[in-house]
Amino acid sequence: MLTIKGLDAGYGEATVLRGIDLEVGAGQIVALIGANGAGKTTLAKTIAGLLPVRKGEILFEGAAIERLKPGERIDRGVAQVPEGRQIIAGLTVGENLRLGAHVKRRELGEAGILKRIEEVCRHFPILTGRLGEPAGNLSGGQQQMLAIARALMVGPKLLVLDEPSLGLSPALVSEIFRLIANLRAQGLAILLSEQNARMSLAIADHGYVIEMGHVVLQGTGKELINHPEIAERYLGMGKAVEDLDREHREQRHARLVKGLADILRI
Repeated sequence: MLTIKGLDAGYGEATVLRGIDLEVGAGQIVALIGANGAGKTTLAKTIAGLLPVRKGEILFEGAAIERLKPGERIDRGVAQVPEGRQIIAGLTVGENLRLGAHVKRRELGEAGILKRIEEVCRHFPILTGRLGEPAGNLSGGQQQMLAIARALMVGPKLLVLDEPSLGLSPALVSEIFRLIANLRAQGLAILLSEQNARMSLAIADHGYVIEMGHVVLQGTGKELINHPEIAERYLGMGKAVEDLDREHREQRHARLVKGLADILRI
């Protein structure tokens, strides 16, 4: 569905991403993990059209989109949930959702927009009874749900999620990841940019590790969560993992994946 080839991008004179190759298949969750400043948000913004491509290609369903404007990419089926949610606190929950459908307003019409609001709120029932409330009254987790629901208003085929767990409590993080897994189960392709490597790899079909603007490692979610270097750098397991022999290490990570899957009910 999404194919990125040899992508360079950045800000001003600074090139942040260099030679990025990445693919997201239909109905897949692809995790992008890395430390702060690695280039994850830059990649999300470039896919969405908020930053220009300096070199390389972005193909969506086989067609080049790197020269399209953000609204045109949304119209093609690419939607982004930005880091920090960026909801408009002074508007109501319903008004925020309507803004999400702005590029589709003529196509949907008033009846279509109301129907789309009803559809997205099935994923987030907590929002249904609060459509008339200011969005700023919502908790952090509810605001993140609203941000995702707003992106779903355009009926996307690909959802780019940038740090959806940022600033949330562990219980809310589990809830958000459960929702992400449910969206994948309904056929939506998701590029998940996250510092929470443990949770994102547990639900990912495939993953990419990005460091200093380069993809340095890729594999299935299971392969990466079982990789000793990933465990040391991103899963907080340090030398203890290195000291385990291969059989014990695989058993330990298998238990970790099973435990996370049970939490996320996938």
